[in-house]
Amino acid sequence: MRWKLLIIASLLAAVVGAGVCFAAAHLLLDPARAQASPGWIAAATLLVPLAATTYAAIFVYRHTARRRALQAAATVLFALTLTLTALLLGSILLDRPTPEFLPAPLIKNS
Repeated sequence: MRWKLLIIASLLAAVVGAGVCFAAAHLLLDPARAQASPGWIAAATLLVPLAATTYAAIFVYRHTARRRALQAAATVLFALTLTLTALLLGSILLDRPTPEFLPAPLIKNS
């Protein structure tokens, strides 16, 4: 197996997929805007990681001589695992804290 090719292609696919997904979510689905964004934009942001993973699998498949299908499948599994990990960690680390609403102080009328 060509481990270097498999790992580098999976890492690049995960970085591109998660990076574009976060950028698109930040630019297109910004909650600070008052616009209601359609649901297809949110679904489209998940197509980029799948496209990057597919490209990496085809690249590995075309650049290996033996056990092509096994290496392509391993690339897909590794790239999707890395992408999901990056998206999960990114959503945890970049979570915006919600403002806490404190009750209004009671005013005594004497």
